[in-house]
Amino acid sequence: MQNAKDTFYEMLRGRLAALNPGRTIVLRGVVRPGVLVEENELVSTVVLPDCFRVNWTQAAGDPDGDLATIALQCEIEYETAGTALNGGMDRGRALSAMDAELQATINTDTQTALKSNYKGLTTGLAVEPMATSIWWGQLVFGKVEIKDDRLARTGTVMVMSYEKTSEL
Repeated sequence: MQNAKDTFYEMLRGRLAALNPGRTIVLRGVVRPGVLVEENELVSTVVLPDCFRVNWTQAAGDPDGDLATIALQCEIEYETAGTALNGGMDRGRALSAMDAELQATINTDTQTALKSNYKGLTTGLAVEPMATSIWWGQLVFGKVEIKDDRLARTGTVMVMSYEKTSEL
């Protein structure tokens, strides 16, 4: 499952960086594309605005056949207060821009990616391409929520993958 999660994150991060290079975050002093996986970060009470926060909320599997099939529910949360220049009165437009970016990265003609093993990145080894792929369904937008001075939304997408026995 971890390889499927990592591959989806890398796909999302890469597509967002190509679509909007200005959507970045600074985390622990490093500037990076505006996507983070909350389970991989230090626990914090601060919610970063204007970035996409990935959470894996459900998993289901079918172990039949030569390759097991898994389905992972991915929730992508994001929020914005708009810009200081406009006193936050553009927060609806800013949320709509984020909606469009997320939709453009997920709901494309290519909703599949070759799965890779990213474990080596932590030990200095190269990313290892695998023999299976991930694929995902259409993005479903939740309703807009008001959180103090911010507008927020959650998008949900199902990510599927074949898993080799060694990955389970």
